[in-house]
Amino acid sequence: QVQLVESGGGLVQAGGSLRLSCAASGSIFSIVTMGWYRQAPGKQRELVASITSGGSRDYADSVKGRFTISKDNAQNTVYLQMNSLKPEDTAVYYCNVVRLLQPWGQGTLVTVSS
Repeated sequence: QVQLVESGGGLVQAGGSLRLSCAASGSIFSIVTMGWYRQAPGKQRELVASITSGGSRDYADSVKGRFTISKDNAQNTVYLQMNSLKPEDTAVYYCNVVRLLQPWGQGTLVTVSS
């Protein structure tokens, strides 16, 4: 199993930016698809961005054009750059392996004020 530790969340005004980081305990990014998920209060967890082992990216329609996922295989870290944040982006953000879920980390809380 892989341990995942998210960081970088915080309180930001609408229109602002944050950069989230996710560190993994093993060298997996070169062989799996990694994703950023989020769970807003009272809602199901959803996948918002993913990046394949080869670097191809995909985004949920709700964040397309505003969020960018990237990774550093050597550092075993995946990032989520979030720009033009909206109040509806408020959620706990998690990273995980897509289609091969590992134990969830503690997540990092992003709060966007209007």
